[in-house]
Amino acid sequence: MEILNPVYLVNSLVYSLLGVFVFWVCFLVIDKLTPYNLWKEIVEEKNVSLAIVVGAMCLGIALIVASAIHG
Repeated sequence: MEILNPVYLVNSLVYSLLGVFVFWVCFLVIDKLTPYNLWKEIVEEKNVSLAIVVGAMCLGIALIVASAIHG
């Protein structure tokens, strides 16, 4: 079975970790570029509008990272 080849499994794990790392770095950069703390505004202040915008931003970054890794 080609799918259980250890090389493919290791590659998938490495690219997954790399994608999560790049995603997290992008989130931190955007958090620093905004004039307020995104996490505090979303969690403590319950800012739903900001949560929707950050969620859309996260989906966009995740899509870019996934397409860069995929091909």
